[in-house]
Amino acid sequence: MKKAAIVILNFNGKGVLKKYLSQVVHQSVFEVIVVDNGSTDGSIDYLTVHFPEIRLLLLGENHGYSKGYNLGLETLNGQFDYYLLLNSDVKVVQGWDEALVRYMEGNPTLAACQPKVLSLKQTGYFDYAGAAGGYLDRLGYPYCRGRILHTLEKDSGQYDQSQPIDWASGACFCVRADLFHEFGGFNPNFFSHMEEIELCWRWRNAGFQIHHCSDAQVYHFGGGTLASTNPFKTYLNFRNSLFMLYANLTRGGFWPVFFLRVVLDTAAALHLWYGSGPAHGKAVLRAYRDFWSERNRKAPGNAIRVGCVGSEKSTQPFSLIVSYYVLGKRYFSSLH
Repeated sequence: MKKAAIVILNFNGKGVLKKYLSQVVHQSVFEVIVVDNGSTDGSIDYLTVHFPEIRLLLLGENHGYSKGYNLGLETLNGQFDYYLLLNSDVKVVQGWDEALVRYMEGNPTLAACQPKVLSLKQTGYFDYAGAAGGYLDRLGYPYCRGRILHTLEKDSGQYDQSQPIDWASGACFCVRADLFHEFGGFNPNFFSHMEEIELCWRWRNAGFQIHHCSDAQVYHFGGGTLASTNPFKTYLNFRNSLFMLYANLTRGGFWPVFFLRVVLDTAAALHLWYGSGPAHGKAVLRAYRDFWSERNRKAPGNAIRVGCVGSEKSTQPFSLIVSYYVLGKRYFSSLH
């Protein structure tokens, strides 16, 4: 069995592959594998000609992030100890992959870890997708060390410590391969967005840890799959958040959170309606409608339900929304 593989999921990302893949190949130690979700933009021809050394796994159609990775990694089951799941729009630096795998090997209770994720759009700032590790408030809203809602912090080394987190960034994280398969991988009902948060929650409920590894860092461009201006992204974020809560909380824990979420998400829908356009406001309403009709769809594995969200209740904010908009707490250090 080989130590690790870097697995990149691609869908019509030829332009992004041209920009970042060569650097990934040359700055990494482990094998690079591309799982293609039925691209029609010439991605396959480009990879075949310019990267003949890269193994291609062709899925034939777009299954989204969740099912796409599940299907691709299933064909690799039993071949590697670790998977390094990497977005196609990530710039890496020498040693990033070895640092993550080395950290996993030194911490046997870990299911996954992530590097520091910095922004390629705003030099010197943390990236929206993961920053220095992800967390959840008591109502299930995600935030990061270095990113609260849409406020990004400048990286001055303030979070250069490896420590437990609630979830690892889907833009770049290292997972223990056997645990990925044992727990059924990502929830395929999600299609895209928040699936890594949900999987990390399932792992934590079973007694495993998720960490931020300060010895590794990468740079993420972001928005390569779905731009923030796309109402479908709004829909997926709200619907999948509800799916995640329903699957991982006991019913006694879920319903109080759900009713509070209805209030806050209704306010969010109105804000989006007037701020980003009616399509975004309607996307929130559609997310609730579809969650309600599909909430009992089977999730992968046998989830261990818990009574409340997150892992460190003593320092966890009850409501990120209230802390941010009412109390003016815009930085991670002011929340914890």
